[in-house]
Amino acid sequence: MEIRPIAYIRTDFPEKFGIPRQSGRVPSLVGKIVFLPEYRNSDAIRGIEGFSHLWLIFDFSESHRSEWSPTVRPPRLGGNKRIGVFASRSPFRPNPLGLSSVKLVRTEMTEHEGCVLIVSGADLLDMTPIYDIKPYLPFADCHAGASGGYAEEFEEYCLDVIFENGLEKKLPQEKLEAVTACLAEDPRPSYQNDEERVYSMRFAEFDIHFRVSGKTLSVIGIDCI
Repeated sequence: MEIRPIAYIRTDFPEKFGIPRQSGRVPSLVGKIVFLPEYRNSDAIRGIEGFSHLWLIFDFSESHRSEWSPTVRPPRLGGNKRIGVFASRSPFRPNPLGLSSVKLVRTEMTEHEGCVLIVSGADLLDMTPIYDIKPYLPFADCHAGASGGYAEEFEEYCLDVIFENGLEKKLPQEKLEAVTACLAEDPRPSYQNDEERVYSMRFAEFDIHFRVSGKTLSVIGIDCI
């Protein structure tokens, strides 16, 4: 079977580091879904405005491998505990397909890209290929009382984020909330806890440098790229 991308998504993440580990965790993240030329037919999205959320089936384009492993090591479990690949959302899978639920903010008709979809809460790398888009159905897709397995332990996990020396003023106001929320999710692998280490996260046209001590993340520098 051959499947081909129908679209790609534009986001503020040119690199994987810092992307939220699940969709919807940072509602202020905004992305733009741009259809490939052969799918820029407004009839293909007729009626989509009636749905508040969408499912995106996408390509883990930076995680292609020639072989697969039956077990993976989720970063949230410290990177040293293995679980089954089908009991995880790891990008390293037999078929590198991802599933993400995003909020449909609006549709826009553009001169050069046709009708695009503006979405929020996306957890995707910039220019990620999209294979399909389906409406989210709350009466069928939401299961009251569902169990989240080992992931439930981290549902409320977050860091306190502070910007040293007024660095938050270097960010546009429309980006500040999203950057802060992404940092609060703790981009580091769980096995890294060196309080002196400086990490860097690319976000839009900025390179954000930070340290983590205990439950506090301190932004110590912001460079415009």
